[in-house]
Order: sequence, then structure tokens, then C-alpha cells
Amino acid sequence: MNTWGPNAVTVPDLRILQGGIQWGCMADVLMEFDEQLQTNDGFLYAVQACGAPNSAGLWEGWIEFIPLNGGPTLRSPRETTQPNRADAEYWATGLSAIYLEGALGRARSPIVRQPTVPAEPLFDEPAPVLVARKGISSADAALDPFSVYEKGEVILRQRLDALSSWHLVNIILAYELSAEPAAVLNKMSADALIELIVAHLRENTRLE
Repeated sequence: MNTWGPNAVTVPDLRILQGGIQWGCMADVLMEFDEQLQTNDGFLYAVQACGAPNSAGLWEGWIEFIPLNGGPTLRSPRETTQPNRADAEYWATGLSAIYLEGALGRARSPIVRQPTVPAEPLFDEPAPVLVARKGISSADAALDPFSVYEKGEVILRQRLDALSSWHLVNIILAYELSAEPAAVLNKMSADALIELIVAHLRENTRLE
């Protein structure tokens, strides 16, 4: 049995691992306090600070409360993480009575952490890039394709055939008949532009 610091005892801990038997260290009592704490409901506790190395080799410290007149044995959540045992012991020597009272409150009313639900995306891809229709409005279009289409598809085609390609592009942009940008539309033939306009109107307009 080895003694470290004031009233602290290190006890060998025999641990069974897959590879056989390994000696390690159990939790240590770093400090026993002379002060006894009494709760409002009459329970009296002796107090001690304890610590143990974690899986990363750092020392975690907590406070334990031993009942002297009934009631449950309590421990606080982790109160500190120190690089080694000596620093954990030094931490314990600086704990005040007010700090211990707070630790007792945390031990009697531990914080319950709700599990975090992983966030999930609402979409499978980013929003499409919107191309600004700069300077193009229905007033710039040579005709209203919706109005003409109501008179019949044949009439619309006749009116469109009489227009140049840039007029057709302006109609498409002004009335948002396609998601293609102007740079793409300007490379299309007049016949292709007419078919694009007519196809859009067929899908989005019901003739009487």
C-alpha cells in the first residue's frame, strides 16, 4: 500500500484483459475534508475528493459524499481534468467549503443531457443557379405568345416564323419560357427556338 499526499491511498487494481492480467490503478482519494455538509432536509455528509486516470492518461476529478446519518452515497460529475495525479491532488487541496456545497448540489440534482438527434438535409442537391433576365420584359417582346396561342397553334407558328432569332430569344426570356440562359438560346436556330416556345405553351396552356 502506497500513500500519496494528505489522506490519499493508492490501491492496486487487478484488471482482466483479453491478453491476460494487467496491473493498473483504481480511483484515488485525493483529499478528505474536515468539513461536513448538511442538506436542508437533514442529511449529513462526509466529503472527499477523488480522481482517476482516463483512457487518454489525463486525471479526472470528482467529489464524493458519504452519508453519516442515512441517505444515499453521492458523487458529483467530473469537476476537473488535470494532466497528472500531482496536479489533480493540488486541485483538491484548493477546494473551498462553498465549492463543495455546489458540488453536493450537482450530485443531488445531476444534469440530464438529452441525446442529440443528427441533423438531416432537406434537399439532395443545391439550389439551381438563377440567371438574371437583365433588360428583358414583356414590353421588349415582339408578341405575347400566350395571347396568340389562344387563337391557335397554327397562327402562333405563322407569327413566329416571321420573326428573327433574336426576337424569338427575347420572347422566351421575357415570358420565361425556358430555364436556358441567353447565351445558350442565342446559339439555337430559329426553328429550334420556335419549337421550344410551342412546346412550353402546349404544356402550360389549355386551349378552349
